[in-house]
Amino acid sequence: MTRFYPTRRLRLAGSMSAMAEYFQSDTELLRAEIAAAAARMIAEDGADYSTAKRKAARQILGTNKAGGNYMPDNSQIEDEVRQYNALFFADTQPARLRHLRELALALMEELAQFSPYLTGAVLNGTASSHSDIYLQLFADSPKDVQIFLLNKNVQFEVSEIPHFKSRGQSIEVASFMYADEGVHLSLYEQDDLRNIPRNGTRTERADIAATRALLTQMDL
Repeated sequence: MTRFYPTRRLRLAGSMSAMAEYFQSDTELLRAEIAAAAARMIAEDGADYSTAKRKAARQILGTNKAGGNYMPDNSQIEDEVRQYNALFFADTQPARLRHLRELALALMEELAQFSPYLTGAVLNGTASSHSDIYLQLFADSPKDVQIFLLNKNVQFEVSEIPHFKSRGQSIEVASFMYADEGVHLSLYEQDDLRNIPRNGTRTERADIAATRALLTQMDL
């Protein structure tokens, strides 16, 4: 049986602690590099978070498989997008954001009967020249919204995205152009209004009043 004397135990514990700190720092560095590369793709090319994260991981790690501990979460990428916009688009991004928020508010007021909520980059402030407007609507049936749009002579396309409740469920999304900007309406049922999940302390959605407040804050 191998015996470890006290001094040897201390040396071993110290080296293991240093090794753990090294690997932790290395992992955090790679995670930060992936987040920064993904942010550039989002800000410059309009890539969605999932695609940008996957491409950035491949760019940084090459053929090596990216473990879950190396992948940044969306909040870290969002922070990087903010920094990228502030560094490279400070002269244009704020005006672009205001424009999209003003259009979103006007559209939400038209759709007020469907309890609209603003989400995505226009809400969190990272919107760029490639960003569209994303709204969540809540109605007794998606057909109610579609009929409303048809009565307004809005030509739209319908697609599907996973429902937040379950991977096996999906909801319809109505997409169209509004004042030369892309708009995507996620069509939820009324009962879903109480169950939309929140992500920690970050605001994920804003109603008409909150969106109006965002515009007011931009004037301060």
